[in-house]
Amino acid sequence: MNGGERREAAVRRMLEAPRPAVPADLARRATARGTRLLHRRRVARRLWWFLLFAAVTAFAVWASVAQPWSAPPAETTPPLEGW
Repeated sequence: MNGGERREAAVRRMLEAPRPAVPADLARRATARGTRLLHRRRVARRLWWFLLFAAVTAFAVWASVAQPWSAPPAETTPPLEGW
């Protein structure tokens, strides 16, 4: 038997075997689990958007107060001559 025939025989054995019993409330439990997952993803997405908005706002406030684009003041004064 080559590989293809072995796989085909395994599939035929699986199809001829009795099927396992499916719980009666499987659809209800799957729906409830899917609803919970969607709710968690929605909450996580909103949290990440809120954190991104807070970070951008904090950066904008810091930049407007600190003004990092302007040149720093000179540390020493130029010598005064001719007084």
